[in-house]
Amino acid sequence: MAQLTSAGRRPLWVAVLVVASVVFSLGFACAVPLAAFAAIAALTLSRRDAFALVGAVWLANQIAGFAVHHYPVTASTLAWGAGLGAVALLSTLAAQWVKDHLARSHRVAAIAAFLAAFAVYEGSLFAISLALASSVSDYAPSIVGRIFAINTAAFAALSWCIASAYSRALPKSPVSPRANRALNARQVQDLPRSFKAVVLRVLRRALV
Repeated sequence: MAQLTSAGRRPLWVAVLVVASVVFSLGFACAVPLAAFAAIAALTLSRRDAFALVGAVWLANQIAGFAVHHYPVTASTLAWGAGLGAVALLSTLAAQWVKDHLARSHRVAAIAAFLAAFAVYEGSLFAISLALASSVSDYAPSIVGRIFAINTAAFAALSWCIASAYSRALPKSPVSPRANRALNARQVQDLPRSFKAVVLRVLRRALV
């Protein structure tokens, strides 16, 4: 079966993430979980494709903001929009760096990549606000906690989508232990290491 992140399934995966970002944009406006999308992109795609995906997610969010939420078309709004895009790409780069350096620890790598993306995202926006002498009231602990909760939920949901896609793609007929091991290895050989442990567990349970 073609891998989820292979050339055959990559367009579908990218489309799913972009549509999901539009849904989040319509529901949360400025609180769209760009850090979660950055982490998922870094964990499931190559660097170039991850940047392209995050760029598409950012663009979808901006279109939804101006077309649906009626953001004011001012120099300040446009500048902050561009800043969000740059920070989202920086968050993707941070998540990829963590993934590459913690590749041997699957669960830790995935969680750390997400935390790194969120920290870079919020930290960068806070630094920009300070540099521009803008209000930092939006970075109160309660607000940051809410944004973190939204990003965590989005990251968990998208991670579940990956594992679910693999489990549903498995054959329903009984499989011998040897074939089971071979199938597990083949299904996840191209999947980023940070997700292999989760996917393998789902695969084994589905074939019992």
